[in-house]
Amino acid sequence: MKVKNTAIILLHAPEDGGIVPAVIEFVLDNKGQIKKLDQHVMEDNKHLFMRIEWLLDDFTIPRDKIGEFFETLIASRYGMTWSLHFREKKTRVALFVSKYSHCFHDILSRFESGEWDIEIPIIISNHDKFRYVAERYNIHYHHLPITKQNKREQEEIELKLLNEHNIDLIVLARYMQVLTNEFIDHYPNRIINIHHSSLPAFAGADPYGSAFRRGVKFMGATAHYATEDLDEGPIIVQDVIPISHRDTIREMKRKGKDIEKQVLAQAVWAHLNYNVLTFKNKTVVFQ
Repeated sequence: MKVKNTAIILLHAPEDGGIVPAVIEFVLDNKGQIKKLDQHVMEDNKHLFMRIEWLLDDFTIPRDKIGEFFETLIASRYGMTWSLHFREKKTRVALFVSKYSHCFHDILSRFESGEWDIEIPIIISNHDKFRYVAERYNIHYHHLPITKQNKREQEEIELKLLNEHNIDLIVLARYMQVLTNEFIDHYPNRIINIHHSSLPAFAGADPYGSAFRRGVKFMGATAHYATEDLDEGPIIVQDVIPISHRDTIREMKRKGKDIEKQVLAQAVWAHLNYNVLTFKNKTVVFQ
């Protein structure tokens, strides 16, 4: 994410031969230099998805008027669902974590190294285990234990904290709590979760043991946006790795953590780069 002074429009609409030329014309006629253009049509329902990014250096429409002009001149004409983004704005990320540290540390290392040009102003956990990590990074840490009795109350506190810190994206780095629908509704397509492939086939307290005893030959992970349907939101990234009869349960767990880190990082990276469009319960992820 080195190029800063660019704008990005993500859009989808029923396919119309005039949409792509109209969007390109909107950018070029206003002296925008296109940096990247991607499009895809779902053939089963003839629905178009498009991502366009352009330099703003010589763009004639003021930044705060681009959305208004685009809606009036283009989007309303074609019945588009669209969003406008600017590269120079750093995404503000909140990390939610419980007791498992692998995804949590992986994200923080990408942040610390500068691989991801983001801000992480807040970490929320239902355990106090990683407060020392937050202190090391000078990040606000909030320990909010969750029970059946206090879940709503604690989520209200979480939402207040997220609002105070102007959070754009929530990453559930193995946060072992089910979010309520009311919470999720505040951040549609802005909460990314990760789960291993042993779910739902091998649910319960010992999924790796169950998978080992079944003799599985592959395992993987799924990163998706959180919805009211547990682990069934729009999938952003999935990947698998082979498992051998030589792999012990311990080795399977190690490999499982590796693939979870990789898949979650790929999903967050795609979101940070505004490469993901959601439609119903599916995604189009541009490269």
